[in-house]
Amino acid sequence: MGTSEQVNKYQRIQPFVEIMDSTLRDGEQTSGVSFLPHEKLIIARMLLNDLNVDRIEVASARVSEGEKDAVKMICRYAARIDKLERVEVLGFIDGGKSVDWADECGCKTLNLLAKGSLKHCTHQLKKSPEVHIEDIVREVKYAHTKGITVNLYLEDWSNGMKESPSYVYQLMDALCDIGIRRFMLPDTLGIMNPLQCIEYFRKMLKRYADTHFDFHAHNDYDLAVSNSLAAVLSGAKGLHVTVNGLGERCGNAPLSSVQVILKDHFNARTNIREDKLNDISRLVESYSGIVVAPNQPIIGDNVFTQVAGVHADGDKKDNLYCNALMPERFGRRREYALGKNSGKANIAKNLEKLGLELTPEQTRRVTQRITELGDKKEIVTQEDLPFIVSDVLKHDAPEDKVKLVSYVVSTAYGLKPGANVKVEINGKEYQASATGDGQYDAFVKSLRYIYKKYLDRTFPILQNYAVTIPPGGRTDALVQTVITWNDNGKILRTRGLDADQTEAAIKATFKMLNIIENEKINEI
Repeated sequence: MGTSEQVNKYQRIQPFVEIMDSTLRDGEQTSGVSFLPHEKLIIARMLLNDLNVDRIEVASARVSEGEKDAVKMICRYAARIDKLERVEVLGFIDGGKSVDWADECGCKTLNLLAKGSLKHCTHQLKKSPEVHIEDIVREVKYAHTKGITVNLYLEDWSNGMKESPSYVYQLMDALCDIGIRRFMLPDTLGIMNPLQCIEYFRKMLKRYADTHFDFHAHNDYDLAVSNSLAAVLSGAKGLHVTVNGLGERCGNAPLSSVQVILKDHFNARTNIREDKLNDISRLVESYSGIVVAPNQPIIGDNVFTQVAGVHADGDKKDNLYCNALMPERFGRRREYALGKNSGKANIAKNLEKLGLELTPEQTRRVTQRITELGDKKEIVTQEDLPFIVSDVLKHDAPEDKVKLVSYVVSTAYGLKPGANVKVEINGKEYQASATGDGQYDAFVKSLRYIYKKYLDRTFPILQNYAVTIPPGGRTDALVQTVITWNDNGKILRTRGLDADQTEAAIKATFKMLNIIENEKINEI
C-alpha cells in the first residue's frame, strides 16, 4: 500500500492515537531546565486534568530525593482523581532498585529502559544479547510481583533497525509474550526520516501484529513531527511528545504540532483538549525559562497575527486568509499587527475591536503615523492605538488649558528627590520647585505650590496610584499608570501611558487637571 493510500485509509477509519507526554522526564533533560517538585505537580495536574493527555512520564527513578518527593506528590494527586495508571516513571535494569523506587513513590507503571541496538548492548552494557534478555525478563517479573505494569523502551531502536535488525527481532521474540504492556520505540539520536520510519514500523508490525507500539521522536533533523506522523500512518498506537518540544539537544516532538496535524491531516482521534494547549505552553515556558519562538506553530505569539494589510482586508471580506487553525480553537484570538505593512484594513480591524469609529480621512492619518513608527522599528500594540489616535487627531479636540512646558526631576544618594516644574495654565506660565519622597511626589508638590500660591486653589488629593503593564505587553510594553483623585468629594480616575513610569504618571496628572479646568470653564 502506497503512502497516499495509507493517508486515505486513516482518514476514513479515524484511528485513536494514545498521547504520552514526557515533559517532566525527557523534557527536563533540556539544558538548563530543572523543575521544582511543586512545579512538577502543577504541570502534571494541568496535563492530566485540563489537557487530558493519556499518560505522563514524570521522572527517572533514583535520580534524587527531590525527584522522589515530586513523584510521590504526583502519584497521590493522580490517585485522588482516579488517574494513577496514567503516571509513569522511567526505570533501569538495576536488580530491582528502580522497581522498588517506583513502588515506594506509589507509582504503578514503570517504563523500563532496555537496549534497542546491538551496538548499545555490546559496547555500553558489554553484555551479549542473551544476557541482556535474561536481565530484562528478571526485572519485568519482579515488577509484576509488586503489582507494577511494565512498558519497555528499546533505546536506540532506529539505529538497531538500520544496523542490527536481527538483534531487535531477537529481543522482541524473547520478550513479546512476558506481559510487557507496551513496546516503546525511540529514535534516540533523531537520525530517521519519515520513509525509514514507515519502513521500520511496517517490518515490526508484520512480525508482531498484535503488539502495542509507541514511537518516541527526537528532533535533531527537524523531523520529529514528520516521523511521529509516519509512525502513526504505519500503525503505531501511541506517540511520545513534550510541551513546547522540550528535550535533550534539539528536543522532542512538540505536543501542539503533533495534535493538530493528527487531527487535521489524518483525521485521527485523541483525548487532547485543544483549547488548553496554549495554557500549558505558557505554564511550561514560565517554569522552564525556555521561551517559545514567536513563530512556533500553534503556540507562538505571532501565529495568529496578520501583518499585511491585504490579509486583513481578505479576512474582512470572508476570512480569505484563514485556515482550519482558527485561534478560538486553541483558546486564543486573531490579531492584526500594527506596523509599516499594516494598511487601512489592519487599522480598521483594530479600531473595530476597540469600538472606535473614525472617518476615512482620520483612518488614513492614523495609518500614516503607524507606518512612520514601523519605519523606525517601533513596536506598536493594540493598546497603543487609542493614544496614537488621540495624538494624531488632537486638534479635533478642545485645546488643553493646562500644559506642561518643561520639568526636571532628580534623585541622588542620601538626598530627597527634587523637581523643578514649569506649566502653562490658561495661557499663563508658572514655575515652582519642591522635594518629595519620590520623583513623582516632588513633581506633584511643585504643582500644589503653584495652584496654592498663584491661583489660590486647592489641588486634588491623590487617593490611589496603580502601575501596570498594559494587557498583552511583553518586552516592549509601555507602563500604564492609573491615578484616582478626590477633588472636593468628586472622584476622578485618569490614565497615562509611557515607557517611563514617572512620565506616565505626569500624563495622568495633566489629564486630570484639564478635566477640572474644562469643567470650570463650562460652569462660567
